[in-house]
Amino acid sequence: MGFILDGLDTEDYDRNYSDRELLARIIGYFRPYSRQMILVAIMITLNSVAGTAGPIIIASAIDVIVADPTTRTMLLLAGGVSLMGASAWVFNYIRRYFSARIVGNVVLQLREDVFSATIKHDLSFYDEHPSGKMVSRVTSDTQDFAAVVDLTLNLLSQVLLVVILTGWLFSINVWLTLILIGMTPLAVAIALSFRSIARRVTQDARRVTAVINAQIQESVSGIIVAKGFRQEGAIYETFRDNNKQGYGVGLRRGLVLMSIFPIMVIASGIGTAVLVYSGGLATLSESFLGGLAGLSVGDWYLYMQAVGFYWFPMTSIASFWSQFQDGLSAAERVFALIDLEPKVQQTAASKVAGGLKGEIRFENVRFSYTDKETVLPEFSLTIAPGETVALVGHTGAGKSSIARLINRFYEFQDGRILVDNHDIRTLDLGSYRQQIGLVPQEPFLFSGIIRDNIRYGRPDADDEQVLAAANRISQGEWLHGLGHGLDTDVGERGSNLSMGQRQLVAMARVLLKNPAIFILDEATASVDPFTETQIQEGLDEVMRERTAIVIAHRLSTVKNADRIIVMGNGRIIEEGTHHSLMADSGHYADLYNTYFRHQSLEYINSLVVDLEDSL
Repeated sequence: MGFILDGLDTEDYDRNYSDRELLARIIGYFRPYSRQMILVAIMITLNSVAGTAGPIIIASAIDVIVADPTTRTMLLLAGGVSLMGASAWVFNYIRRYFSARIVGNVVLQLREDVFSATIKHDLSFYDEHPSGKMVSRVTSDTQDFAAVVDLTLNLLSQVLLVVILTGWLFSINVWLTLILIGMTPLAVAIALSFRSIARRVTQDARRVTAVINAQIQESVSGIIVAKGFRQEGAIYETFRDNNKQGYGVGLRRGLVLMSIFPIMVIASGIGTAVLVYSGGLATLSESFLGGLAGLSVGDWYLYMQAVGFYWFPMTSIASFWSQFQDGLSAAERVFALIDLEPKVQQTAASKVAGGLKGEIRFENVRFSYTDKETVLPEFSLTIAPGETVALVGHTGAGKSSIARLINRFYEFQDGRILVDNHDIRTLDLGSYRQQIGLVPQEPFLFSGIIRDNIRYGRPDADDEQVLAAANRISQGEWLHGLGHGLDTDVGERGSNLSMGQRQLVAMARVLLKNPAIFILDEATASVDPFTETQIQEGLDEVMRERTAIVIAHRLSTVKNADRIIVMGNGRIIEEGTHHSLMADSGHYADLYNTYFRHQSLEYINSLVVDLEDSL
């Protein structure tokens, strides 16, 4: 079945933990609930005692019934068995109630820990790993971890049951019980032989589930592209292939885990046959081990009845470790994600006191996303407080990388980035990013209404403050084109709004946040002239009296910038104002003629003149 596992490579942050390490971590999550666990253990003990008391009462009462077969005796026997059964139900209910609460709290804490660790990672982590696979670890694996906790509690119940039954069997016949205990290690050895393969197949099952989740999420997110290119069939074929792979892996896992019990039943059957032979031989011949200390036919029959009660919990205990691998593999995947250290590391956590002025300085910064290619080789740049700097250049020149490094989304490899003479690696990320306002090329809006999306940067802002921030963008005229104003539903990822409207919402969000530094990656999507005017008015308002770094695609933004930085291959090729760079007739002039000239009023007027001449 090797072909079934094709494509199920581990993530680069996966690691192997020993069973001891995993158990220590798991116990740590249960330590705060030690009192409740003690109560659960007591209930398990009482439940086991009550569960085994019924057969013991019946076995012990046989002689009494034979000697005194009265109605009163029969009623007492029935009442005793019923009382034990009812008591067992009550004890089991209390145990299940507290177990469910403990497990629920542990899973809640585990999910909070893994989700907290996930969102602390820098963007390079999300670049390298599909989100669907992370979702699988946060949801499916933590839930499977809960199932194995319940299995562990059942183990405790089975162990107590075996202890009680062993004592009872010893009271019936010591020699047969010693033979029984002597065969027990064989059952344990058989079960433990499944341990490694059980861990492997359960890990594979979780990986293929993560692959399927990732593909579903990607397909749904990109469904508009798939439909546009009529590739729904291709998406379905990919899903079917992944699903077939999941079927194969799931089948293998099921065969491995489900084969444990039949093999254990065979082993217990052999053990029972040995006891039947030994006990039967002893009852026929006193010379065989002294008749096993005077074993009668009645005792032998009673003993074999008791052995039937013994083998089931013993089989469960012996097979536990292989089944437990299912939970350990889930815990291993969760802990691997929790233990992964973010690449962005702060050397200190200095708070930004009183806000920032907005001076930014790159000093010989070297940065690369991977080891294969350097994006910024020894990049240096100084931006004065309140200055508006436009970054222009061809795709791949390093413009977006500069914005991402200022935001501390990625870790640079060498050099320093200083903000107000503070190395950004020494600043508290929370307070530092509160001083930065970012509008990406495709603004992301969360499901809900516009009002809540604007408030996202300042959750404590009231409705009046939100409205004031919205009205600062083009005097609030953009709100008139919305069906319900600030209460308009934006849809999933802002799908109910146009790209221009999303940008306006994102700008209002930045204005409400009131950061010292503003970073804009202008969208290349075409918008109508009216929205274009509103966006430009919004930009003018956002960039007023604060440091602004703009990855410019609009001519108006480029012309209005205090300084234009022309980039190529991660280096500064030219810098200056629009007029000075155009006068130099260098790289910027080429970019202008290629990307910006068609946006100028002079170019549009020339087209009109040419059209009139042709007519």
